[in-house]
Amino acid sequence: MELAIDTSTETAYLVLSSQGEVLAEIAWHAGQNHTVELMPNLVQLLHRNGSSLQYMGGIIVARGPGSFNGLRVGMSVAKGIAMALKIPLVGVSTLEVEALPHAATGLPICPILNAGRGEVATALFQTKKGKWRRLVEEHITSFNGLISGIEERTVFCGEIPEEATAQIRDRLGDKAVFVEEISALRRAQSLAELGWRRLETGDYDHPPTLQPLYLRRPSITISHRRR
Repeated sequence: MELAIDTSTETAYLVLSSQGEVLAEIAWHAGQNHTVELMPNLVQLLHRNGSSLQYMGGIIVARGPGSFNGLRVGMSVAKGIAMALKIPLVGVSTLEVEALPHAATGLPICPILNAGRGEVATALFQTKKGKWRRLVEEHITSFNGLISGIEERTVFCGEIPEEATAQIRDRLGDKAVFVEEISALRRAQSLAELGWRRLETGDYDHPPTLQPLYLRRPSITISHRRR
């Protein structure tokens, strides 16, 4: 059995899975309260399903991009459990989780998360010759930068700001295919599936060195003068 944790966005969720297939999940609107709500919800999920952390054979965690606070909380809990139980740990891109449900389209898939300041976090994935691939690494870009990088008909998904949707439609026309934001259950299935693919092949992350994928520094940092 695997435990998957996603606290990268305001909607957090926890998943119990078996070889990548969801057995049970719990999702809630965490907002900025990941710190105080994650562990009680984990206890509730385990109790409700008559399970225990001792039954886990691997830990899967969404590593971002996303909320600074949420990522720190989820990553810390995932690392702590993996190290305490001496079980494998894998970190999965939040953008890849958003993209995977649309893999069957065969088109390039551009997942988007609002990064604020008129920017988005994005990447590019596609199924080619039956194999799921990352075409462009996760990065932060402007709306114009996002649009200028699109050369063929592409699926756009994720948390797309309204102003970005309008610009993409105006500039790309029929090249832009928009799909509805996936449900928490489909995100849970995607996270469990992506994590299991790596656990199955022994492609583990090293807990002390696995880091959240922030893509940018927090807006509040220690001043250079204090350093």
